[in-house]
Amino acid sequence: MPNKLQIEQPKDEIAHDKREALNNLIQEQVISALGEPIDLRDVQVKKLWDNRFRVNILVGVNAAAVSIAHSYFLVIDSDGMLLTSTPTITKQY
Repeated sequence: MPNKLQIEQPKDEIAHDKREALNNLIQEQVISALGEPIDLRDVQVKKLWDNRFRVNILVGVNAAAVSIAHSYFLVIDSDGMLLTSTPTITKQY
């Protein structure tokens, strides 16, 4: 008989995969709207609550010079599509 940990493991993996796929979708939409900075280091996506997210665009020529170039508060729909952004994302690059 499987123990509790063995039963919960797959659910955690599925939840992680869904979260990762959602984060990737959000990243793609933000970079598509913003453009890609030449010195892009990372796009951080952090879930705040419900369908609200904070996205930070990190840039820098090397790891010692990383800074947040853009930061957005997003509302997404149930399919992961961007509904609103504060501030509004405009093409920069």
